[in-house]
Amino acid sequence: MKILGISGWSGCGKTTLIVALLPRLRARGLRVSTIKHSHHDIAAHSPGKDSDRHRQAGAEEVLLVSGQRWLLWHELRDAPEPGLPELLARLQPVDLVLVEGWKSGAYPKLEIWRPTQPNQQPRFPWDPHVIAVAGDPPPDPAAQGRPELPALSLADPDRISDFIAAFARA
Repeated sequence: MKILGISGWSGCGKTTLIVALLPRLRARGLRVSTIKHSHHDIAAHSPGKDSDRHRQAGAEEVLLVSGQRWLLWHELRDAPEPGLPELLARLQPVDLVLVEGWKSGAYPKLEIWRPTQPNQQPRFPWDPHVIAVAGDPPPDPAAQGRPELPALSLADPDRISDFIAAFARA
Protein backbone atom coordinates (compact mmCIF):
# COMPACT_ATOMS: atom_id res chain seq x y z
CA MET A 1 0.00 0.00 0.00
CA LYS A 2 1.62 3.24 -1.17
CA ILE A 3 1.14 6.46 0.80
CA LEU A 4 1.25 9.96 -0.66
CA GLY A 5 0.60 13.11 1.29
CA ILE A 6 -1.18 16.04 -0.29
CA SER A 7 0.30 18.79 1.85
CA GLY A 8 0.19 22.54 2.08
CA TRP A 9 -0.98 25.35 4.29
CA SER A 10 -4.63 25.74 5.24
CA GLY A 11 -6.74 27.08 2.42
CA CYS A 12 -4.33 26.14 -0.39
CA GLY A 13 -6.72 23.68 -2.08
CA LYS A 14 -5.74 20.25 -0.73
CA THR A 15 -9.30 18.93 -0.48
CA THR A 16 -10.26 20.40 -3.85
CA LEU A 17 -7.29 18.63 -5.47
CA ILE A 18 -8.01 15.30 -3.74
CA VAL A 19 -11.65 15.43 -4.85
CA ALA A 20 -10.49 16.09 -8.44
CA LEU A 21 -7.91 13.29 -8.28
CA LEU A 22 -10.04 10.48 -6.83
CA PRO A 23 -12.21 9.76 -9.89
CA ARG A 24 -9.19 10.15 -12.19
CA LEU A 25 -7.10 7.71 -10.15
CA ARG A 26 -10.00 5.24 -10.04
CA ALA A 27 -10.31 5.55 -13.84
CA ARG A 28 -6.62 4.57 -14.01
CA GLY A 29 -7.47 1.36 -12.16
CA LEU A 30 -6.25 2.35 -8.70
CA ARG A 31 -8.08 1.63 -5.46
CA VAL A 32 -7.60 4.70 -3.28
CA SER A 33 -8.45 5.56 0.31
CA THR A 34 -7.92 8.86 2.10
CA ILE A 35 -6.96 10.00 5.57
CA LYS A 36 -7.65 13.61 6.49
CA HIS A 37 -6.16 15.29 9.56
CA SER A 38 -7.94 18.20 11.19
CA HIS A 39 -6.83 20.56 13.92
CA HIS A 40 -10.47 21.27 14.73
CA ASP A 41 -13.14 19.27 16.51
CA ILE A 42 -14.92 17.02 14.02
CA ALA A 43 -18.42 15.66 13.67
CA ALA A 44 -19.99 12.77 11.79
CA HIS A 45 -20.22 12.93 8.02
CA SER A 46 -22.22 15.94 6.98
CA PRO A 47 -23.18 16.62 3.39
CA GLY A 48 -20.69 18.94 1.73
CA LYS A 49 -17.95 18.53 4.35
CA ASP A 50 -14.45 17.52 3.17
CA SER A 51 -14.71 13.91 4.36
CA ASP A 52 -18.11 13.53 2.68
CA ARG A 53 -16.63 15.01 -0.51
CA HIS A 54 -13.78 12.42 -0.38
CA ARG A 55 -16.38 9.62 -0.07
CA GLN A 56 -18.60 11.05 -2.82
CA ALA A 57 -15.56 11.32 -5.13
CA GLY A 58 -14.89 7.59 -4.80
CA ALA A 59 -12.53 6.85 -1.89
CA GLU A 60 -12.76 3.21 -0.75
CA GLU A 61 -12.56 4.38 2.83
CA VAL A 62 -12.34 7.77 4.47
CA LEU A 63 -10.59 8.06 7.78
CA LEU A 64 -10.98 11.57 9.21
CA VAL A 65 -8.71 12.49 12.11
CA SER A 66 -8.46 15.33 14.63
CA GLY A 67 -6.99 15.82 18.05
CA GLN A 68 -10.33 14.91 19.59
CA ARG A 69 -11.38 11.79 17.67
CA TRP A 70 -11.02 9.85 14.43
CA LEU A 71 -13.77 8.60 12.17
CA LEU A 72 -14.64 5.43 11.27
CA TRP A 73 -16.22 6.72 14.42
CA HIS A 74 -13.99 6.30 17.42
CA GLU A 75 -14.05 8.62 20.40
CA LEU A 76 -10.54 9.27 21.76
CA ARG A 77 -11.76 10.58 25.12
CA ASP A 78 -8.50 11.49 26.90
CA ALA A 79 -6.29 9.19 24.84
CA PRO A 80 -3.61 10.82 22.67
CA GLU A 81 -4.23 11.34 18.98
CA PRO A 82 -3.08 8.23 17.08
CA GLY A 83 -0.11 8.55 14.76
CA LEU A 84 -0.28 8.03 11.02
CA PRO A 85 1.21 4.48 11.11
CA GLU A 86 -1.48 3.34 13.58
CA LEU A 87 -4.21 4.87 11.43
CA LEU A 88 -2.86 3.34 8.21
CA ALA A 89 -2.95 -0.08 9.88
CA ARG A 90 -6.72 0.33 10.32
CA LEU A 91 -7.40 0.71 6.60
CA GLN A 92 -8.27 -2.13 4.26
CA PRO A 93 -5.53 -2.80 1.68
CA VAL A 94 -5.69 -0.50 -1.35
CA ASP A 95 -3.21 0.61 -3.99
CA LEU A 96 -2.80 4.12 -2.62
CA VAL A 97 -3.67 6.15 0.45
CA LEU A 98 -3.82 9.91 -0.02
CA VAL A 99 -3.05 11.67 3.25
CA GLU A 100 -4.26 15.22 3.80
CA GLY A 101 -2.39 16.72 6.73
CA TRP A 102 0.69 15.74 8.71
CA LYS A 103 2.77 18.00 6.46
CA SER A 104 5.86 17.49 8.62
CA GLY A 105 5.65 13.68 8.44
CA ALA A 106 8.45 11.55 7.00
CA TYR A 107 6.57 10.08 4.03
CA PRO A 108 6.32 11.07 0.34
CA LYS A 109 4.31 14.23 -0.28
CA LEU A 110 3.06 16.40 -3.11
CA GLU A 111 3.05 19.97 -1.80
CA ILE A 112 0.57 22.56 -2.98
CA TRP A 113 2.26 25.93 -2.89
CA ARG A 114 0.59 29.25 -3.53
CA PRO A 115 2.91 32.23 -3.04
CA THR A 116 -0.12 34.41 -2.26
CA GLN A 117 -0.50 32.74 1.15
CA PRO A 118 0.56 35.46 3.61
CA ASN A 119 3.31 34.67 6.14
CA GLN A 120 3.70 31.07 4.93
CA GLN A 121 6.82 29.55 3.45
CA PRO A 122 7.00 26.52 1.15
CA ARG A 123 8.38 23.28 2.59
CA PHE A 124 9.61 21.82 -0.70
CA PRO A 125 12.95 23.69 -0.75
CA TRP A 126 14.16 21.87 2.37
CA ASP A 127 11.83 18.89 2.98
CA PRO A 128 13.35 15.82 1.27
CA HIS A 129 10.00 13.99 1.54
CA VAL A 130 8.34 16.39 -0.93
CA ILE A 131 8.54 14.51 -4.25
CA ALA A 132 6.60 17.07 -6.34
CA VAL A 133 5.13 20.54 -6.00
CA ALA A 134 1.94 21.89 -7.56
CA GLY A 135 0.59 25.38 -7.96
CA ASP A 136 -1.16 27.69 -10.35
CA PRO A 137 1.08 28.72 -11.92
CA PRO A 138 3.48 25.89 -11.10
CA PRO A 139 6.30 26.94 -8.76
CA ASP A 140 9.92 26.95 -9.93
CA PRO A 141 11.74 24.35 -7.79
CA ALA A 142 15.07 25.18 -9.48
CA ALA A 143 14.88 28.72 -8.09
CA GLN A 144 14.48 27.14 -4.64
CA GLY A 145 17.46 24.78 -5.00
CA ARG A 146 15.48 21.67 -6.05
CA PRO A 147 15.86 21.52 -9.86
CA GLU A 148 15.05 17.76 -9.90
CA LEU A 149 11.62 18.28 -8.30
CA PRO A 150 8.64 17.91 -10.66
CA ALA A 151 6.48 21.06 -10.82
CA LEU A 152 2.85 20.49 -11.74
CA SER A 153 -0.02 22.80 -12.58
CA LEU A 154 -3.16 22.65 -10.44
CA ALA A 155 -5.01 23.52 -13.63
CA ASP A 156 -4.01 20.10 -15.05
CA PRO A 157 -5.38 17.42 -12.70
CA ASP A 158 -4.95 14.76 -15.41
CA ARG A 159 -1.17 15.31 -15.44
CA ILE A 160 -1.11 15.27 -11.63
CA SER A 161 -3.11 12.01 -11.73
CA ASP A 162 -0.62 10.51 -14.19
CA PHE A 163 2.24 11.47 -11.88
CA ILE A 164 0.50 9.96 -8.84
CA ALA A 165 -0.52 6.79 -10.71
CA ALA A 166 3.11 6.24 -11.78
CA PHE A 167 4.19 6.81 -8.16
CA ALA A 168 1.60 4.31 -6.88
CA ARG A 169 2.70 1.65 -9.36
CA ALA A 170 6.45 2.11 -8.87
